[in-house]
Amino acid sequence: MQRHLLIILLLSVFTALLGIGIIVPVMPVFAESLGANGLALGVIIAAFSLSRGFCQPIVGNLSDRWGRRGFLLSGLAVYAVVGLMMPAATTVAGLIVIRTLHGVGSAMIVPVAMAYVSELAPVGQEGRYMGMLNVAIFTGIGSGPLIGGVCTDLWGMASAFYVMAGLSCLALLLVLFQMPTLGIPVTKPGGRIGVIRSLMLMLSCRRTAGILLARLATMIIMVPTMAFLPLLMHQWFGASALQIGVVIAARTLVNAVLQTPFGRLADRLDKVRLLRFGCLIISGIMCLVPLAANFWVLLGLFVVLGCGEAIIWPTLGALATEEGRRYGQGSMMGVFNLAMSGGVFIGAIGAGFTSDWLGLHWTFPLIGVLVLGLTLPATMIISGAKSPQILPQDLPTG
Repeated sequence: MQRHLLIILLLSVFTALLGIGIIVPVMPVFAESLGANGLALGVIIAAFSLSRGFCQPIVGNLSDRWGRRGFLLSGLAVYAVVGLMMPAATTVAGLIVIRTLHGVGSAMIVPVAMAYVSELAPVGQEGRYMGMLNVAIFTGIGSGPLIGGVCTDLWGMASAFYVMAGLSCLALLLVLFQMPTLGIPVTKPGGRIGVIRSLMLMLSCRRTAGILLARLATMIIMVPTMAFLPLLMHQWFGASALQIGVVIAARTLVNAVLQTPFGRLADRLDKVRLLRFGCLIISGIMCLVPLAANFWVLLGLFVVLGCGEAIIWPTLGALATEEGRRYGQGSMMGVFNLAMSGGVFIGAIGAGFTSDWLGLHWTFPLIGVLVLGLTLPATMIISGAKSPQILPQDLPTG
């Protein structure tokens, strides 16, 4: 039963994230066609992050008590509706509203999927299981931009949004008819208390707070490397939608391919050292982006960026899973993803201001320095705190 649940869950996440990835190379160009400048584009992305960030801890906490399947189905339904609404947007304000709704749907999918996988992960194999989930996430996101670029070049921007809606419906049907109705309320602290109290408990623990800070910091790069990259490539190289999709896809697919081996490595080696090494890689690449003279150099840099992220994602996921056994996996993953949204929000607003003020050339290195300045203290906090004690009742059942 657990193997069947895992397979269906991973397939559903892959399908949903494939739809999201398809609109990555289209969204900034579409927003620009509606009159959005750099700051407005940052606000559009920030609206998604704010609504997702606000809802994720609530959804995670409630899923510990009410079960997870209903939230997953609701999130996929929202994705499908958003895919149909986006091409109809005629103003930047309307697009911001739609992206806000999009964030609500995302809050019901990613943290719930992470909580599902965390509950299935045996002690000592957290990195491996989170690596498998990340394979589904990054394979979907990584393949999407390539497909989205082809769709846009052949049939126009609206086609990418409609494909996203269709794939979201497919994932919804997969969960509805193939995933068993599970999600019995947990008996962990995070499942019995409210979201505010649960959040305070996590922030009062140095180790948990360090993990959340590291997650926030490493997510700051997502906006410039995803949403602002198409504008950079278009301005610098006159790149086509397909070339933009190739760069984004290469970074993300390399990340996906390496998730399993690096997840196993995280289970065997010192997680804090691995995390620190991965953070050094991504910060360095961000500082080197303005030196890229052509498409091929930028492609090479983003492949290395994907390698650095492949170290970070399963390592942080494994650390969060260990902490989740104390708070409830839904509560932990909700707050963990809140930290992710916080990082995306900071990156969106920061990249928007710096691109309007200093230009795209300065956006990437400044973000790289900020990431390094936050991740190094975070790893010191994690390494200086005690690892969570695993009690018999914390072991996964089934």
